[in-house]
Amino acid sequence: MSQVQNDEVRQHVRNRYKQIANESIPSASCCSSNESATSCCSTPDEVSSKLGYSNEELHAVPSGSNLGLGCGNPQAIASLQFGEVVLDLGSGAGFDVFLASRQVGETGKVYGVDMTPEMISRARQNALQHGYENVEFRLGEIEHLPIQNDSIDVIISNCVINLSPDKQQVFNEAFRVLKPGGRLAISDVVMTSELPEELKSDLHSHAGCVSGASTIDEVTIFLQSSGFQNIVVEPKDDSREFIKDWVPGANVDTYIQSAIILAIK
Repeated sequence: MSQVQNDEVRQHVRNRYKQIANESIPSASCCSSNESATSCCSTPDEVSSKLGYSNEELHAVPSGSNLGLGCGNPQAIASLQFGEVVLDLGSGAGFDVFLASRQVGETGKVYGVDMTPEMISRARQNALQHGYENVEFRLGEIEHLPIQNDSIDVIISNCVINLSPDKQQVFNEAFRVLKPGGRLAISDVVMTSELPEELKSDLHSHAGCVSGASTIDEVTIFLQSSGFQNIVVEPKDDSREFIKDWVPGANVDTYIQSAIILAIK
């Protein structure tokens, strides 16, 4: 992909999530490219429940921070500890940042990075209104993180890296900012069979977490090339149940699945 094509993809994704951020109630409440849908999976809480978030987690965050986006629950695999420094790639309105902030406590810190100004504004407003003092939201691209070298204990992310047109650079940056021994614990989609051409070339499908998916082997090679060790890429068969609704009529669940991705620096 050329730099011009990369920028076109980023701009389309940014515009899509700007639209979501500006809506008081998201018009498509899961990671879906069906922009005209009134709701592909009902309320954001109902969507997130299907992704593996508990009722306690859903009620522990500021109203409006959960937009029902994602393909899993990175909180469930990150094993966050009190005092750790955490980074959420593509933090949106702050849902996973606010959940992580409870686990790391007042001596810990959670950074959220997102390339959509409207998402950053919404997240900062949530943090201010609800008194979160151990979180910080920074505007930036996940390919060029506004984070110091060797400063992060754990990186989490929920169905965001697939949106990047330069995934190798994302993992290179993740490796750079992690402390030695730091860990990556993310949920993302992986491609399990070849996508049809009409989906591959569709920017709406890319913004909907479909056509940007990499294969398991590709994700593994990206991580190895960045320097990661103890790599695990584990697809979740039960994710097909909610993925099938992302592009109605396209049977996308036959091509992609949600996966747990773990690695150590």
